[in-house]
Amino acid sequence: MTDGCPGTRQPWLVTAVWVALAGVAQAAPPRPAKVTCATCHRAEAQSQPGTAMGIGMELPANQEALQAHPKLTVEENGYHYNLERKNGAGTYTVSDASGALSLPIKYALGVHNLTFVLEYQGSFYESMVTYYQKIEGLGITMGDERIRPHNLTEAMGRKVSDQEIMACFNCHGTGGVSQGKLTLDSLRPGLTCDHCHTGADAHMQALAGGKPAPVPRKLGEMAAEEMSNFCGQCHRTWESVVGLRLFGEKNVRFQPYRLANSQCFLGDDKRIRCTACHNPHVDLVREDASYDRACLACHSATQKTCPVADKNCVSCHMPKVLAAETPALFTDHQIRVVHAGDPYPQ
Repeated sequence: MTDGCPGTRQPWLVTAVWVALAGVAQAAPPRPAKVTCATCHRAEAQSQPGTAMGIGMELPANQEALQAHPKLTVEENGYHYNLERKNGAGTYTVSDASGALSLPIKYALGVHNLTFVLEYQGSFYESMVTYYQKIEGLGITMGDERIRPHNLTEAMGRKVSDQEIMACFNCHGTGGVSQGKLTLDSLRPGLTCDHCHTGADAHMQALAGGKPAPVPRKLGEMAAEEMSNFCGQCHRTWESVVGLRLFGEKNVRFQPYRLANSQCFLGDDKRIRCTACHNPHVDLVREDASYDRACLACHSATQKTCPVADKNCVSCHMPKVLAAETPALFTDHQIRVVHAGDPYPQ
C-alpha cells in the first residue's frame, strides 16, 4: 500500500500543494500597464482626439459628410461635379461635353469643411470643389476662385507640389511623412501628442523602461511671437503669408498672421499668445463671452476702455469674415476697432 503515486497514498497532500500554488499565483504582482500619455495626462488624452486637430482628416471608412450626403453635385466654370458614395467608398467625378474623369476619394482633409486630395497619373491634386458644412453642399475650394480650367484634368483640381502635399498630410495627420518623404501606408488621421509636444514618445518609452524620462518642453513657456510661429507651422506664420502674398479675405483663416497684425500684439507678452484664448486639448469654444477673461487680462475691468460694451468683446473687435468667395465663415483674429464700411485690412 506504500507503493504507487503520491496522490494515491496521500490525497490530502495533493490538495494542500494545489492550494499553496494557487496562493502563490494570486500573490504574484500584476504585469505593469502600458505607459501612454493618458497614464499621467488623462483629461487631455480623453478630450484631444475629439477636437478638430485630433480628427484632422477623414479616410474612406469615416467620411461622415459623404455618409450623410451620399450624392453631392454642383456646376462650376462650365463643369459638372458629382461626389457619390457607394459601398463604403466615395467617387469624385468631373464632366463636360467632352467626357468625364472619375477618381476614388481617399483623403478628405478638414473636419467641418472637407477638401479632397486626389491622385491622378502619379501626382496629387487638391480638389477644385470642397464640401462646406454651412450650405451642406459643394463650392469652389478656398484659394482657387480665380482658376479657370481648360480641360477635365485642370477642372478636377489643382496640382500640388511635393512640398505642399507633405505639409498637408503632416498637418492633418500623423505618420504620413517621415524623413522628408510621404509614408501614406502608416498615415493615421489627426494629430497625436508628439506632434506638438516634441519628445513625448521618448518620454513615454523611458518611463516604461523605468529610466529617467526627459520631459518635453512646456508650451506654456512660450511668449506670443514664439507661439505664433509654432502654431503657424500649420496655421501659417506672418512671414509665410507675406512671402506667398496670400492677401485678401482668404487669409482670414490664417490666425497667427491676423493676430500678429493686431495693434495690441506684443511678441514678448504671454497674454496675447494663442493659448491665452484657446485650449488645444478641447474643442473650440464658440460663446463670445467666454473670451472676455482674456481681453480683461490686458484691458482692466476697472478702467472702461470701450464706449459700447463691457462684455462679449470679440463680437465687435474680432468680426466674422467670409473667406474670399466661399460660404466658410471665420473669426478674424486681427483685433481692432471696427467701423461699418471699413475695407478688409491686410
